[in-house]
Amino acid sequence: MTTANRKVRAAAVQIAPDMESADGTLAKVCEAIANAARQGAELVVFPETFVPYYPYFSFVRPPFAAGPEHLLLYERAVVVPGPVTDAVSAAARSHGVVVVLGVNERDHGSLYNTQLVFDANGELVLKRRKITPTYHERMIWGQGDGSGLKVVDTAVGRLGALACWEHYNPLARYALMAQHEEIHCAQFPGSMVGQIFADQMEVTIRHHALESGCFVVNATGWLTDEQILSITPDPKIQKALRGGCCTAIVSPEGNLLAEPLRSGEGILIADLDMALVTKRKRMMDSVGHYARPELLSLMIDDRPTSPMSTLFPQSAPVVPAGVPMTTVATFPSSANESSASVRSVHANAIEA
Repeated sequence: MTTANRKVRAAAVQIAPDMESADGTLAKVCEAIANAARQGAELVVFPETFVPYYPYFSFVRPPFAAGPEHLLLYERAVVVPGPVTDAVSAAARSHGVVVVLGVNERDHGSLYNTQLVFDANGELVLKRRKITPTYHERMIWGQGDGSGLKVVDTAVGRLGALACWEHYNPLARYALMAQHEEIHCAQFPGSMVGQIFADQMEVTIRHHALESGCFVVNATGWLTDEQILSITPDPKIQKALRGGCCTAIVSPEGNLLAEPLRSGEGILIADLDMALVTKRKRMMDSVGHYARPELLSLMIDDRPTSPMSTLFPQSAPVVPAGVPMTTVATFPSSANESSASVRSVHANAIEA
């Protein structure tokens, strides 16, 4: 739990991806980890789906014209585990830092908006997928499940993460709050929609810090003018790929611990005094003394989903040869149920 004398130095990274090379983006990640570590950072947070890049094309191109870019994203997407996770794990371990990285994850024929948390020893301690892609993103990514709504113990404390507009889902946020997160890592794409996106983002992350009684470290991406031009040559559409950046670090009292990065590349660093978690929760612990679970509570299905379940598992009872039997299968009540229960009835064992 929180101790009064514990402090954590956190870094939120706002940099542009390499739109031409997934390896180039990975190199920028490893370089930023080293740079932040040289400044004493113990936690380094990157933007949403930063590797290889956020699918900005899907926001400004109609679906029928986005096929080539979508297929290219498949080619460059990250397999977990794989070479990308190996490289980031090695960087985290080498510098002794906790890393939160957003990637486009490829799982066979589908892509997912995935958040990866590497502990300071390099171990991948959390892989979670955005539960509901937003608007245009639904043409790009599949849906995650409740198994990723987890808070994990790391070298810097109890850490949770959500991506972008998941922060507008109060139940998703409450799932992490109920697990007593101390540091919340938020990720947004940046370089989209305009100033209104940045303004709304700031309100959202500051509110979560107050409501959860935790620190929020938020990282947004950035696009250069050249990159925007490569996505669309239309000056009117280019306006939709500017603004929307608010890389920030917020205290449990809702205060900005440093001036947010609203444009350009950079690394925002702040020291988190973990005593502020208790100071805030003494006044308002929304999952403790300020909660009313007998009136309001959250039910979550945190089982991993699967497209297939086994009707007759290997653990089904074995009936001796020659004994007549009838098998009655109880099918799953939902697609999430991992297996069916099977009941065997011997036809000649009917009791009077």
